[in-house]
Amino acid sequence: MGKAGVTASSGNVFADLGVKDSDTALAKAELAAEIARIIRGRHLTQAQAADLLGIDQPKVSKLIRGRLEGFTADRLMRYLTCLGRDVHISIKRRRKASERGRVAVVG
Repeated sequence: MGKAGVTASSGNVFADLGVKDSDTALAKAELAAEIARIIRGRHLTQAQAADLLGIDQPKVSKLIRGRLEGFTADRLMRYLTCLGRDVHISIKRRRKASERGRVAVVG
């Protein structure tokens, strides 16, 4: 039996898996996770959350299970405002000119 190799994460699982637009995928996942936390924290049913968000219950189910196809980052941010959260977008210069810019969610 051989030893399995271990590779350190870059901090973005989507980048590690080679997903296109990995920064955006990670930001969407973090936004969706925050939405799910709020729904759980407020003890909302999926139907109640759907009413607040203006969507149907099956979409809430997909959202809280991380099935984010069809959900844009803009739409997820709008859901956060429907749940009483402020969303701030900050744009700043890269640390190194040689680096590509990144998208991050800070909560």
